[in-house]
Amino acid sequence: MRRILRPLLDPYRRYRHARLIHSVRVALGLLATILLTTGINLPHGEWASVTMLVVIGGLQHHGNIGKKAAERAIGTLIGAGVGLLLVAQHAWLDMPWLTYFSMAVVCGFFSYHAIGKGGYTALLSAITVFIVAGHGDNPITDGLWRGVDILIGIALALAFSFALPLYAVYSWRYNLADALRDCATVYGRIISGEPVSADEHVRLMSKLGAAMVQLRSLMPSVSKEVKMSMTELDAIQRNLRMCISTLEILGNIRPNVSDPQALAHFQTGLKAEHRQIRVQLVGMARALKTGAAQRLERPVELPDASPDAPVFNTLDGYRMLTRQLAANIGEMRQRLAKAAPRWNI
Repeated sequence: MRRILRPLLDPYRRYRHARLIHSVRVALGLLATILLTTGINLPHGEWASVTMLVVIGGLQHHGNIGKKAAERAIGTLIGAGVGLLLVAQHAWLDMPWLTYFSMAVVCGFFSYHAIGKGGYTALLSAITVFIVAGHGDNPITDGLWRGVDILIGIALALAFSFALPLYAVYSWRYNLADALRDCATVYGRIISGEPVSADEHVRLMSKLGAAMVQLRSLMPSVSKEVKMSMTELDAIQRNLRMCISTLEILGNIRPNVSDPQALAHFQTGLKAEHRQIRVQLVGMARALKTGAAQRLERPVELPDASPDAPVFNTLDGYRMLTRQLAANIGEMRQRLAKAAPRWNI
């Protein structure tokens, strides 16, 4: 069975086909809500399907779904309670304008809290008030049934989120692996003397910038899923940012590539560092992609600068930045090795 199900159990394949898996899961979830609510003849069963779409329709990562479901449940309970009170008040006093004014004040209060932390819960509370109460003239039984339907939709959404869960940590580790490989490619272009103004070089640097933004957006979900602190994730992000920034500077201060002698000198003088930097970048990328975290635990030491090595004053800045780059990559490698038991799921 494991061999048959390997395409579904393999994290990398699930990452590559995340959209397809997500769409199939949402479709099956909607079918389940329709069959359940119509099968037992629940009034207003369409709200269970609406809730299913609200909770997981636009969220594929498991870490976000749990949070959205909790916020949806809290908002539903608050909104349903307020809506039922408004319905009871309208039935007792039969003063439509008082009901309308009360609904406007309540929704204004929720809107005030909809901007900032907990905004999604406040917004859903306001929406649920109208779902349950309408304009105050809905029967109380209808309001109760709609609240029940919404809670059923939340429960089914959570249940289907556990079917082949699409973890944010998958996207984080594979995007980070791709970024590290691109860093190795950029570094190879720099040390081989290829022009940094070429379209390919500019494309790679733009791709790295976009990867930084995407990785940053995934960090809160990754932190929830694998219990990695945001401080730890931010430290890895900072290492990557420093690596990209250093590569950009190295490309601009590289010796004149039109002078073959100067190019040969700088390639020979830092040959060991050049090799180790590329080895570490590619090694981290492979460990993240394959899950072979033991690659990160192998000791790698950068050779000390030889006292007999020739010194070229124009290359001092380049040498210093190259060694800083090597130290930064080594620090990132240690952080990934330490956190491997959590991200390697």
